[in-house]
Parts: sequence; C-alpha cells; structure tokens
Amino acid sequence: MSGSISVFGFIPVRNEPSEKSEMVTQILFGETFVVLEKEAKWAKIKMDFDGYEGWIDAKLVFSVAATEYELWKSANAWMVPTPKITIVKDGSSAPIIIPAGSRVVFNGHDRNSFSIGKNDYFISGQVPSDKELGIREVATSLLHTPYLWGGRSYFGIDCSGLSQIVYKINGSWLPRDANQQIELGNNVSFVEEAKTGDLAFFDNEDGSIVHVGICLGAGKIIHAYGEVRVDTLDHQGIFNHDANKYSHKLRVIKRIIPE
Repeated sequence: MSGSISVFGFIPVRNEPSEKSEMVTQILFGETFVVLEKEAKWAKIKMDFDGYEGWIDAKLVFSVAATEYELWKSANAWMVPTPKITIVKDGSSAPIIIPAGSRVVFNGHDRNSFSIGKNDYFISGQVPSDKELGIREVATSLLHTPYLWGGRSYFGIDCSGLSQIVYKINGSWLPRDANQQIELGNNVSFVEEAKTGDLAFFDNEDGSIVHVGICLGAGKIIHAYGEVRVDTLDHQGIFNHDANKYSHKLRVIKRIIPE
C-alpha cells in the first residue's frame, strides 16, 4: 500500500470504480489515504481519518515518500476553520480553493507556507485564526451550503458530513456516517437538556438512522436538509417552519463531547 496526500480541494470517492457510481464521501485537501488496489483507471483507497473506503480516479492519487506521508499524517496540523480559503501552488496565478476541514501541516518557513512532495504552497492573504471558533461558529459559517450526498465541503455537504467536519475542526473525531456516529457518547434524556454540540439522530419508519443534526441549544438545531439550515427541535423531531411541518422524527440525542 502506498501513502498519499490529497492536493485537491476535494476528491470524489465513489462506491464502485465508475463515474456513474454514487459519491459516498470526499477526501479534502491535506487528508491522507492509502491505495489498496488499482483497477484500470481507478484506485481503491482507504482514508486514514475515518477508515472510509471507496474508489477514486487514479490520476488524482498523489503519492509521497513513506517518511513524508508518516510525518504529515502524524503532525499536529491546522484544520482550515472557515468555509474556504485560497492557496497558490508554486507561484502560479491560478488559485486552489480548499474548504473547511482541510488539513495543513506548516512545514515551510512560516505559517503561510508548506510543501507536499516537490510542490510548494502559499496561503493567499491572512491565515484565519481558529482560536476563538467553537461548534456554533464553525457550524453556522456553513449555513446555506447546498445538500450533496457524500459531500464534506462548503461546495456541497450531507448531514453526517456536516457533523463530522464541524467536530473535526474543533479537535474531535467522528466516524463518517450517522449510523456510526450514533454509537458514540451518552444519551441526553430531554430535548430541553441538549447543549450546543450535542448530536440529534433521526430515524425512518423502519427504525433506521437516516439523519443527524447538531444541537445549538434553546430548541434549535443546524442540519443539512436541502441546504445547511437552522430549524426548531422538540421531543417529536425537527419542525421546518418553511414547510410548516415536521421533517424528521427524533430517535435520540447524544452528548459526544463531555462537559
């Protein structure tokens, strides 16, 4: 298995080695992965962050030396905290947009530069500070992002991608899918006790977990449903005021981040 670092804003990861196959997740800039196997123009990969597996276009694999891969993977990295920032590669005039949750290791001479392989990158403008950002600030910065199945970025995100990325920027790990995330943490007995950062999970008629959102306290929840939006949460579920009806049935609220 070869170690790779993503040098693209995001890489679509598909369920099968075909452009017609559904996108199940995305690899963000700076995230690391290993190639498990290759088939024609496709590479089956496994992400280091959450163990997710899928197929990507083999042309998007950027392999690096084992030493660099291990250093980048284990380094205390900066998680891009804002919806998107711009970087420049090797002095090129063509910018690269990288989204929130991207992982940057400042291995250059200052906090504006870094390198991956033989490529040098420079952040355009001031590096956003993550010192004062919390769950609420990061989550609400993604308001109005369109819903995208398998998405993990400002350009399109799904419900569990939103919770995973918001937690990631705040230094907490979550698995990729809602039915995995619900296995973590402790139950919150009443909606009124939910605090900012608690995760609320919702099921369908069959009892399968189909949705997750981030509690904001005071009976509010932010979630990806059509777009990233804030709605009302009560003991029944999410009430969508635009549609004037409940959109999701509450199963449980979990506290993942201890007080």
